[in-house]
Amino acid sequence: MTNMQDDAFWDTPVQEPLAPRAGRRSRGNRAATKVERVETRGRARALQALYAADLRDLTQLRKIATHVFDDLAVDPEERQFASRLVATVADKCAELDADLAQVTNNWRLERLGAIERSVLRLAAAELDRNETPVKVVLQEAVHLAERYGTTRSARFVNGVLDAYARKLGRL
Repeated sequence: MTNMQDDAFWDTPVQEPLAPRAGRRSRGNRAATKVERVETRGRARALQALYAADLRDLTQLRKIATHVFDDLAVDPEERQFASRLVATVADKCAELDADLAQVTNNWRLERLGAIERSVLRLAAAELDRNETPVKVVLQEAVHLAERYGTTRSARFVNGVLDAYARKLGRL
């Protein structure tokens, strides 16, 4: 004996997926057509160098960054921006780490993942340079943490950097 309800379900036509509304793009389309700014790409390159140095030897950050940028054939404008951030971290790493340690409640920097630690150092260096609006630095850092880490990484980075910017009196 067959169930008529089941047969009716399988015999109905398949509904086509809904099309996006006219004039609005879905997230996927916007991401595919969006061109990233030089600074955004430069931050990603600086993060790659910081991450590599964190895994190898942070005291060799400048040398490692040069190798990373050469290996990736980084665009000169991106390289210039990334190099300034890397230089700030190289020159002030101990100071930046000490300041970040004051706002990471119950977490020592050594216990953080390399991505989170690198993103925090990068953002702290950019805040130290005081050339970019604070909200932009925080937004870009959260984006990097989410892109190269996880959603939890992004939330953690956001909380730490918010506290850090407040400590600096910038928020």
